[in-house]
Amino acid sequence: MPGYRLHDRAALFGALVVPLLVALALVPFRTWLSPANEALVLVVAVVAIAASGTRAAAALAALSAAAWFGLLLLTRPYEHVGIADRDEVQTAVLLLAIGLIVARPAVRARRMEEAAVTGAAHLSSLQGTARLIERGGSPDAVVEFVRQELVRLLDLRGCRFEYGSLIGHRPRLEHDGRLWLRRGGSVTGYADWPDGETELRVVGGGHYYGRFLLDPLPGHRLPPEEARSVAVALAALAGAALDTAGVCHRG
Repeated sequence: MPGYRLHDRAALFGALVVPLLVALALVPFRTWLSPANEALVLVVAVVAIAASGTRAAAALAALSAAAWFGLLLLTRPYEHVGIADRDEVQTAVLLLAIGLIVARPAVRARRMEEAAVTGAAHLSSLQGTARLIERGGSPDAVVEFVRQELVRLLDLRGCRFEYGSLIGHRPRLEHDGRLWLRRGGSVTGYADWPDGETELRVVGGGHYYGRFLLDPLPGHRLPPEEARSVAVALAALAGAALDTAGVCHRG
């Protein structure tokens, strides 16, 4: 599953395993717990997965909970595939439906929280760079600060800054946040990180000063558009600092 981040993989794994563990924990009590109460406990497990996972993990958790409830553990005949009681069939179906319905707002709430946290982190990166420039930080200090922020922001394996060089043809992170490789008359667009380094050019006052060379982790997806836009803004702040300091440039 190379397209998934580590958190997504963990959420999907939990979606499969947690309902099973909860169902196993309920087995000793199944003779005196009603199927409705058992299903309610499993719904709580589904909501917990949804709150920390993704929409896919929430749906998988609901399916897993319904399967373990209805097929093997908590309905008669026990440990056999199949449900003999019509009410228990209805309970299993309702468990699946309720799990899917309740999971949606949980996932939405998590995404809103993530957006708020991410937005605050992006603002902090921009403000930190701007404050460093306002305090008269040296161009090298600004470039180094931005370099470190790019590593964190884009989840990179590494990043380096190269002054005044345009040697070779590398994929480029453009001002619109998209990745392109322009070679001759052909243009290649990327939806994921390409192999090797990607350049992010630094321009200030209309002059080219250098480029950040971004080295992504193997198999990682391209960061969200918001993160890429912040990366471009950080490079622009570095360019402004270099231009203000009168660093020699190569047009």
